[in-house]
Amino acid sequence: MFLWILCGVLTILVLLLVMKILILKKGINDVCVSFREHLSSDTNTLISVSSGDRQIKKLAAEINVQLRQLRKERLRFQNGDRELKEAVTNISHDLRTPLTAICGYLDLLKREDKNETAQRYLSQIEERTDAMKSLTEELFRYSVIRTEEDLIPEKLNLCRVLEDNLLSFYGVMQEKGIVPKISLPEEPVWRMLDKAALNRIFSNIVNNAVKYSDGDLTVDLTTEGTITFSNKAKSLTSVEVGRLFDRFFTVESGRSSTGLGLSIAKILTEKSGGQIAAEYHEERLYIKIQL
Repeated sequence: MFLWILCGVLTILVLLLVMKILILKKGINDVCVSFREHLSSDTNTLISVSSGDRQIKKLAAEINVQLRQLRKERLRFQNGDRELKEAVTNISHDLRTPLTAICGYLDLLKREDKNETAQRYLSQIEERTDAMKSLTEELFRYSVIRTEEDLIPEKLNLCRVLEDNLLSFYGVMQEKGIVPKISLPEEPVWRMLDKAALNRIFSNIVNNAVKYSDGDLTVDLTTEGTITFSNKAKSLTSVEVGRLFDRFFTVESGRSSTGLGLSIAKILTEKSGGQIAAEYHEERLYIKIQL
């Protein structure tokens, strides 16, 4: 009789322990789900649990303390990031006016009589002013692109957009003696993309290719939406190619460039859901885009 009572008591204890474990598991699962939702969404609510267990409530309370701190840090970062973008945009915009005036005065000065030394100094000033003006323009575009979040996709034929873009560089290529080799599929390659962003991506890459090319340019588009731009570039190194997408990075042979063109292309490509990469083989630069 005693054994039956003992077995009954043990059975009840086991059942209670199982129920306790199940309640704890449910409480922990609720905390995990709620924590994941709070991390993935921008909300001011805190984690709440249905469990009455003191340890589960203590766990939720500790997580809420960290969530409050994380929310403060996120808000501080977002405000600082926005203020920085606005400051860069305003500064680059404000620089345009005096630079435009300087260029105007330089044009007037070029018409005046000058000796050889003054002419040489004027040429140097004009060259550096043009570089600064170019940098300011690219800085302004970069800050605008970083600020704008939404792209407006539309159905685009990659072949047509790429052809039009290359055609716009015809004069520059002719001046540089570059005869591009272009390989496009006969059938259209359709993608849902923002047209302005796609044009900026292509133009920045082609502009970079023309700048660093040793006299050639090859463009290849596949039916899968992979675009490869390649050109001979003996002056580059593998280390420099690995940093081409870094902001403000310039190679030794391109000090007049801003270093922002390919960085902007990378940002827009990724915003468009694509991928971009640079490779360097046998003194040849390859920039590949997958859209």
